[in-house]
Amino acid sequence: MLIDPSTRIMSPPVERPISRRAMLAALGGMSFYLALGRNGLRIVGRAQAAVSGDVQLTPWVRIAPDDTVTIYSAGAEMGQGSMTSLALIVAEEMDADWSKVRIEFAPTDAAVYGYPLRNHRSMAIVGSRAVQVYFRSLRIAGAQVRKVLLTNAGTRWGVDPATLKTEPGAVVDPLRGRRLSYGEIAAAAEPPAIIPAVDSAELKPRKEFRLIGRTVPRRDVPGKVNGSTLYAIDVRLPGMAYATALHSPVAGGEAESWNEDEIKRMPGIISTMHVPGGIAVVASQFEQAIAARDALEPTWKPGKATGYDSERALEAYARMHAEPSAPAAKLEAKGDVDAAFAGAASVYRAAFRSDYGYHAQLEPLNAVVALNGTATAAEVWEGSQSPDATRRAVARALGLNPAQVTVHQCHMGGGFGRRTLGDYAAECARIAKEVRRPVKLIWTREEDVAHGMFRPQACQFLEAAQDPTGRVIGWRHSVVGDGGSLLASGMRLLCYRIPNVSLELRAVAGGVPVKHWRAVGHLFNTFAIESFVDHLAAQAGMDPLAFRLQHMSITAKARRCCEAVAQMCQWSARRPDGRALGISASERSGSVAAGAVEIAVDRASGRIRVHKVWLAIDAGLIVTPGAAKANVESGVLYGLSAVLHERITVRGGVVEQSNFHDYRVMRMSDLPDEIEVAFLDSETRPTGIGEIGVPFVPGAVANAFFRLTGRRLAHLPFTPERVLAALER
Repeated sequence: MLIDPSTRIMSPPVERPISRRAMLAALGGMSFYLALGRNGLRIVGRAQAAVSGDVQLTPWVRIAPDDTVTIYSAGAEMGQGSMTSLALIVAEEMDADWSKVRIEFAPTDAAVYGYPLRNHRSMAIVGSRAVQVYFRSLRIAGAQVRKVLLTNAGTRWGVDPATLKTEPGAVVDPLRGRRLSYGEIAAAAEPPAIIPAVDSAELKPRKEFRLIGRTVPRRDVPGKVNGSTLYAIDVRLPGMAYATALHSPVAGGEAESWNEDEIKRMPGIISTMHVPGGIAVVASQFEQAIAARDALEPTWKPGKATGYDSERALEAYARMHAEPSAPAAKLEAKGDVDAAFAGAASVYRAAFRSDYGYHAQLEPLNAVVALNGTATAAEVWEGSQSPDATRRAVARALGLNPAQVTVHQCHMGGGFGRRTLGDYAAECARIAKEVRRPVKLIWTREEDVAHGMFRPQACQFLEAAQDPTGRVIGWRHSVVGDGGSLLASGMRLLCYRIPNVSLELRAVAGGVPVKHWRAVGHLFNTFAIESFVDHLAAQAGMDPLAFRLQHMSITAKARRCCEAVAQMCQWSARRPDGRALGISASERSGSVAAGAVEIAVDRASGRIRVHKVWLAIDAGLIVTPGAAKANVESGVLYGLSAVLHERITVRGGVVEQSNFHDYRVMRMSDLPDEIEVAFLDSETRPTGIGEIGVPFVPGAVANAFFRLTGRRLAHLPFTPERVLAALER
């Protein structure tokens, strides 16, 4: 499938998905590539590639005679830079000339390109996984390519490969002053059937890295600047129809009837049809589909969330926690918690709340699907965080097996956890099958908000037991809400080693769809934990940083981060009048951080202004520092927006917000004056970067608010109304 970026016109879809064999045969300039088969990694020649019947044959690296190196990246690209970072890891170990490296999305084949996840393999880029889960395997893959290049050069020159070296893009013979480019080797090589093994000792030592640890320009940026980058919303196919949908305003509801005859008489309307949870309208032009959607007069069957009220639900959560007989799932039980509390010198309790949050990704949810004439194969264009999940979802919707579905991965205009299910792609597939032509489905912003999958709302209840010295020796944390494991994210005390800990979940069902949201439950759980620690420090009359270091059994990593951020923000220095600092420790995806914010409060309007942010992070080895820093800054801003503005409410089962006029997100005028990010030097493997900038934010802001006003904020988000109410208490 060829794409002309200047016109965004797609060539006609083939009658069946492009097979792996056909794809390989079409790679005319390829000399050899790294492949993973049932018997392990091997190097395959051009002729072998075109005729191989190995069903797990999957290329990672192609080298052309003109020295172009093409590296496949399994990292979904939604603006975080993973596509560049993963390819750079391979290029480092194979000593590729980065200026001659091309990057392409990996085919959607989790059996080969996926990483191990519990009992299966996954391509989902969520939870800051991309670099940390692929780092070692991609280093080995790159080192194996380099080893084969050395072997082939040695054979050509008739010398021991051990006497040869590589430099970017070439093998050199230092004893005889000879040089062969990778393209020259690839053009003439007869590679071995089995690639030589590479052990850890053969990987480059850190001091020899040319690319890893250095900031390189992201490869996706130029296309996004000049408009040539292809998003699914840009794809156009010959004969393509346009669709949009209207789903039940109450989650779980279904369409009972609608004014179908009237809608079909409107200009350009091709069809209306039932889809799970709603109605789809198909038209010749998108504007016609939108006009028909707006003219729909549906009647709806009741849904799971009928009558649900989110504010009343929070009150019910609190009553549920107070009910001793309410069912609770134990998430962690360490030590003897009951004994710790029974013998404690003091016990302190506090409660916190948080509202639903919307993902607010910039690009509307959309997909394009084309079926062959017999509806026995399908092609999908979508920007997905989990293209393998999309493949499965579309296959289920069409009654096919996943092998009959080809997913063309596209760039994404934001994901944040929403683009992992393939639900809207499956909806598009159903529509395409019904109308028997390619279809582009676009959800309106209003549809995405009303039919959203939200960050869960929750209530947090915490208790701490202290010994006579003030050291925290017992900890209880109960979360109540709807969302199952989503609620538990971030509850574990990974920054502190309290000896006696009890964590529990009390689940309720409200019928509102909930979903992973950037850092999942870390936002509200870390808020509760770090605000509560600040409560304990105030109760003890101690500086909140000193309390963490002396009485919370802080881990070595967290201590290092706290000490670093204290130095960055000059914690003990006097702040300007009307401003105060707050601090918070956090963890996510193996990374540990400590952050501080400097805030001011407009006591007339209730508006909190965050002026400065500092964040110290231990995330192991940083592969691409520039992209990592941008990722963290993005997380900080995303966290500030969620903490100060973003709120979804549900009344009568219907979401009250509809677009960005009443679901407020951070504006340019709200941005901090300064954000300073420091990565602490570490020799350990890379850990997650994409979400570590989020969890510390609410605790740091709430703690700064207390230092400034002597009042506590305990309900996310900190809207002006809630700030004013706190100031009046």
